[in-house]
Amino acid sequence: MKITDITITPVAFHDPPLLNSVGVHEPWALRTVVEVHTDEGISGLGESYGDIGHLNRMRTAAPALVGLDVHSLNGMHSRIATALGGEAGSDRHGLTGALTVESTVDRVFSAFEVATWDIRGKALGRPVSDLLGGAVRSAVPYSAYLFYKWAGHPGSEPDEFGEALDPAGIVEQARMLVDRHGFGSIKLKGGVFPPEQEIEAVHALREAFPDHPLRLDPNAAWTPETSLKVADELDGVVEYLEDPAPGIDGMAAVAAGAPMPLATNMCVIAFEHIARSVEAGAVQVILSDHHYWGGLSRSKELAAICRTFGIGLSMHSNSHLGISLAAMTHLAATTPNLNYACDTHYPWNVSDDVITTPFTFVDGALSVPTAPGLGVELDRDALARLAENYRTCGVVQRDDTGYMQKHDPSYERKRPRW
Repeated sequence: MKITDITITPVAFHDPPLLNSVGVHEPWALRTVVEVHTDEGISGLGESYGDIGHLNRMRTAAPALVGLDVHSLNGMHSRIATALGGEAGSDRHGLTGALTVESTVDRVFSAFEVATWDIRGKALGRPVSDLLGGAVRSAVPYSAYLFYKWAGHPGSEPDEFGEALDPAGIVEQARMLVDRHGFGSIKLKGGVFPPEQEIEAVHALREAFPDHPLRLDPNAAWTPETSLKVADELDGVVEYLEDPAPGIDGMAAVAAGAPMPLATNMCVIAFEHIARSVEAGAVQVILSDHHYWGGLSRSKELAAICRTFGIGLSMHSNSHLGISLAAMTHLAATTPNLNYACDTHYPWNVSDDVITTPFTFVDGALSVPTAPGLGVELDRDALARLAENYRTCGVVQRDDTGYMQKHDPSYERKRPRW
């Protein structure tokens, strides 16, 4: 089965003003929808980032894949590497670590790779989870992903989620997400306010949700010394701290004294980082993400490496649509050593989606799709609408810091900040 054509469609969808360690989300989130077509009339879907640099790299790589057999994943990766010519991108929003040549190729490869799994599943009449070895769980648990946020974007009406700028606001937000979706785990995106205030918020969450596993992710906003103080304050309260300090060395310094595991999606983001991290004892949980680990097959390789070294495994999320969520769910369902509930931004973005039947969480989990392939179909009208958003919204590159500085000129991007 040969690839005959690839359609690449950038889209934009509404995003609330979610705060993080480098600024705040703009009103529009960007993604790219990929359709891979074959000579047997079967097409597959993939989804990836929408920033202009990444979009251009995908457009550069796509023609090189025409004529390739959909089963030739090694050939696909090789052709993409050649087409990009060793080009390394940059992570402008700064929340997923510095890119390398290897990780840049993997990020471009992943969306096309997912689409071939969708094609092969459809051709065989089997869900992608079957092709990945079979589901070990019929439903995949996800966590409530909390954010400090403004009531609405400046100049706009408050959104349905409301303001969350203090512990009481964070607890109220958690109640909304748990009540709506039944989440059994809770994660707070920190790095926004002084650590003392975020510690207070976590304790407030523990009081309000005594049985929910809690996590805190400041996106490397703290020094190792500050990180250790926070770790002592939250001993027995959080199941892990995510990226408290910058870099493998910083994480290793914290891990040496912290009473809980440390997780990352910032200092170990490619296979070339794993050996050094293991040697330094820097990370006890890796947050996998098929978008930058090179798709589903390479994410399974990551899972095997984590099992070998006794490293815990969870799943990272960025603002995404239902195609990505379907791929995440198939992958998580077939990974036995996925030890923690996965992250997802989907509740923040579900009002805008490109699939005909958006996902619904039941008791905080998603049932593994059983239809052939990924089990989702494109809503062509929604795709056209979101593509028009991309053409008219004026945003082509995520810039959390620039958007924050537009409304607070005194804001300075700084890491670590405390």
